Amino acid sequence: MPTTTRRLRIRPAGDSVLVQGMRDIQSQLKLRPAFPPEVEAAAAQAAANPRLPELDRTDIALVTIDPPESMDLDQAMYVERTDAGHRVYYAIADVAAFVTAGDPVDLEANRRGETLYGADAKIPLHPKVLSEGATSLLPGQLRPALLWTIELDRTGEIAGIDVRRARVSSRAKLDYAGVQQQIDASTADPMWAVLREIGELRKQREQVRGGISLPLPEQEIDVVDGRWSLAFRARLAVEDWNEQISLLTGMAAAQLMVQARVGLLRTLPEPQPQSLQRLRLTARALDIDWPDTSSYPEFIRSLDPGKDTDVAMLTACTTVLRGAGYTAFNGELPAQPVQWAVAAEYTHATAPLRRLVDRYTGEVCVALCAKQPVPAWVLAALPGLPATMQASGHRASQYEKAVLDLAEAAVLAPRVGETFDGAIVEVAANAPGKGVVIVRDPAIEASVSSSSSLALGADVKVTLIEADPVKRVTRFELAG
Repeated sequence: MPTTTRRLRIRPAGDSVLVQGMRDIQSQLKLRPAFPPEVEAAAAQAAANPRLPELDRTDIALVTIDPPESMDLDQAMYVERTDAGHRVYYAIADVAAFVTAGDPVDLEANRRGETLYGADAKIPLHPKVLSEGATSLLPGQLRPALLWTIELDRTGEIAGIDVRRARVSSRAKLDYAGVQQQIDASTADPMWAVLREIGELRKQREQVRGGISLPLPEQEIDVVDGRWSLAFRARLAVEDWNEQISLLTGMAAAQLMVQARVGLLRTLPEPQPQSLQRLRLTARALDIDWPDTSSYPEFIRSLDPGKDTDVAMLTACTTVLRGAGYTAFNGELPAQPVQWAVAAEYTHATAPLRRLVDRYTGEVCVALCAKQPVPAWVLAALPGLPATMQASGHRASQYEKAVLDLAEAAVLAPRVGETFDGAIVEVAANAPGKGVVIVRDPAIEASVSSSSSLALGADVKVTLIEADPVKRVTRFELAG
């Protein structure tokens, strides 16, 4: 897959404007990067006293694959062929082996909801002694885990599901780029060929269902050698195959919970027609062909995440995912249980070190597979989890957007007064002279104004009139 060619650099990370900008963001959002002393103390004690299960599955040659800098390793995987199709072993970090309902670490995690990401300022869900230490599936370490075993038939459909507590040990900490290089050079472990088979089969099943996976490159804000950089990083093929394993596990978990009529689903309604119409205008603005006869999923599959314009299009396509939420149930299924983008019932179950809800869905599934009652502490928490996760998701979005706004303003600050090519993709209903412009290079969205009415979908030239890192504002005017 082609790599991204555009890379934007801004001033040193130690620049006082940027340092103060990060402090202001955290202050305005009332975020607490540090954990209270009692939480750190409880986490340290828990790390020293894990509850290890009896079942020993250290014989499974599990490995982790993540960005190279990651230390909070939620998942370890091993896949193999069987006479009937394929088998997936997926070990998920067992947070409940360290954290007890109502203890200081649990209460703080329920306040935070999820890990927040922003350049070099990650705010974790759990203290690092747990999230990057005792609970993390680091290589060569004996760890408690929720071990999923998912059987697939020859078409890639689920034929069997089991999850139980087990002791595991990861063989290696791998990263996407390194594994992809080995795959491309035909020197990779044979397991990765099996993963490719499963990934491609699951993508075929997804297409049959009408599901959509956005191959969205990550817009990264890195700090390297004392400098900030803002870039789109194109996804690698191995990332797509690995993502299919996570999606598979989320669908398996949802299947267990729907059958038992207890648990928590990740839901997403079908988008409104006007949302899809706006995306068609965005495609036109970026000179990307979207035939009238092509459906939204077909259009997504036609995009190339190695192209900057397609990256901008894929980023815009995330707007139809903004209605996602969680629905808890116990005894009666939700009225709308399906996650629209997945085109199936689905839940989050594979990232408990970074997302609170996954700990609870894991506990539900372990109990169901053991034919045991769901723990009372889980049932008591289920009704409140959707609101907790909605609030934490809102904070995460605010934080990421604020950091990105800061970086974009800093990148563009030296270019105030320059004119750029762009297109109008949104016009304010009550102020036709105000709207949103997509600028092609750099491919960003920003506010635009004009003394006359803006024409939706029109190709325009816009002049950058403000790029203020202190206010985190980037603003254009219609040129001429």
